[in-house]
Amino acid sequence: MSESRNEGRFNQKLIAPMILGSILNPINSSIISVALIPIGKAFGAPPSQTAWLVSALYLATAIGQPVVGKLIDIYGPRLLFLIATSLVGFSSFIAIFAPDFWWLVVARVLLGFGTCSGYPASMYLIRSEAERTGEGSPTSVLTLLAIANQTIAVIGPTLGGLLIQVGGWQSTFIINIPLSLACVLLGWFRFPRVSSISIREKRRGTSIDFTGMAIFGITLISALLFLMDPALDKLYLLAVAVVAGTAFVIVELKSRDPFINVRVLSGNKALLSTYARSLLAATVTYCFIYGFTQWLEKGRGLSPAHAGLLLLPMFLTAIIISRITGKSPAIRLKLIVGSLIQFITMALLFFAGPASNLVFLAGIILLLGIPQGLLNLANQNAVYFQAVPSQMGASSGLLRTFMYMGAMLASAANGLFLKSEDITFGMHQLALFCVVIGIILIIITLFDHSLGKIGIKKQAENKI
Repeated sequence: MSESRNEGRFNQKLIAPMILGSILNPINSSIISVALIPIGKAFGAPPSQTAWLVSALYLATAIGQPVVGKLIDIYGPRLLFLIATSLVGFSSFIAIFAPDFWWLVVARVLLGFGTCSGYPASMYLIRSEAERTGEGSPTSVLTLLAIANQTIAVIGPTLGGLLIQVGGWQSTFIINIPLSLACVLLGWFRFPRVSSISIREKRRGTSIDFTGMAIFGITLISALLFLMDPALDKLYLLAVAVVAGTAFVIVELKSRDPFINVRVLSGNKALLSTYARSLLAATVTYCFIYGFTQWLEKGRGLSPAHAGLLLLPMFLTAIIISRITGKSPAIRLKLIVGSLIQFITMALLFFAGPASNLVFLAGIILLLGIPQGLLNLANQNAVYFQAVPSQMGASSGLLRTFMYMGAMLASAANGLFLKSEDITFGMHQLALFCVVIGIILIIITLFDHSLGKIGIKKQAENKI
């Protein structure tokens, strides 16, 4: 009796490795923020160089997420998860014993690739378990995945600071070794094995599109190099990105088994809209997190520790909002409310100045936690419904790629607007940029009629 009951429920043994694998990326994205200065001092590297420790991870993950997601769709999550999470531990050993700064950058690139399997593997398993159990919308598991990633964003910098105080900057890499080992053990014993027959069926007549992957990488690398330091004499990098991007589309349209099925994506406007929303929302979020933090220190005169503490409620609010609204199937409503509140929050920044009351600033930060919790979860759930089930790994990987492209765009905006000696004026320019992005996000959301009652419809179908 109990066995038949469990057959219709989500396999709880999968949750621990899913969550642990998916948080490898956000913890290594956030923990490095407090390690940049100690690393710079240790290797004599200026801020222009230590910025590569951040960009290297984003670049590797932006390229690696859809690549690994594609391979997961073919080989299943277990093999890719074990290989990638092992790479996390291996890259950390390289970082700990790095003889110079650029070896550390290489380690961050490998670390980025190693963290690429967790999220697409989790989405793949959620989809496969939903098909096995007949539960078309496992909202509780999707919500848990989103909350876990947001929680790590909260504790990452705090944990990094404590680790550095105890064991130096190397400890921010040492922590990956037990995490990697735990992922490998849990993945080995709990992830389902995929039969060789199933793999052969998926691979029959298919091939790995290495050409498409290479051109995709060239597109992102050239775009990132331009965005990190935009200037007229570097416009050729932007031209390379445009040409490579165009070539990528042409190659993928002609490929029998494309790396990214451009033809299918072009026909799936709903999924493309979700990717666009994710990019825009991430751009605003990262502009605020990094740009507003700089202003709090230089413009408002707070210490780095106090500025970090002031931002903490935003992430806590995001977790609470995700927890409260996680089971609600109203995806479109979450996106509309989230985009509107994000727009209002950015508009309020025009009223912030050197003499602004901390209560007012804390109110802005708390308010931004609402869209942080709504938009991330809603876009994740939208991909779950909109993606072709057989391409869930690649589609969820692309969602992360668009988020990282938003982070890259935010980095360029911060560098462009905050160069002025009058950092408050620069922060207001950054706020104007975010307001424009916010308007575009609202328009895309309101006019995306494909959303409708997507989550509600799926639940209704399951009850019939």
